[in-house]
Amino acid sequence: MKNDKLSDLSMELSVAALKLSEDLRAKKETVISNQIARSATSVCANIAESKYGHSRADFIAKLEIALKEANETGRWLEMLYKTDQIDETTYKSINKTCSTIRILLIASIKTAKTNDH
Repeated sequence: MKNDKLSDLSMELSVAALKLSEDLRAKKETVISNQIARSATSVCANIAESKYGHSRADFIAKLEIALKEANETGRWLEMLYKTDQIDETTYKSINKTCSTIRILLIASIKTAKTNDH
């Protein structure tokens, strides 16, 4: 399992989203800035929680929540980009991290489910 990589990337995503959220709030954009901060930090929190799941099912559930939150974060990023709230470089940079997390989460969930049977 690539949990350390997931942990590192999820922290990177959270930090980037929090900084982005702060920048957006400075420009008086509060709706999406709050949403992206919430969803990105949830990715990080759920990946951290998965390490201490009380069962394989709990472990998988935490990773599945992280995956949903990563998907949501990606959509908020896309909205921000398409409404010219963030530039292309910022969008591509943060979205790349978010996409990598989703790929790793999907692989981790699949592995955990396969090993469960």
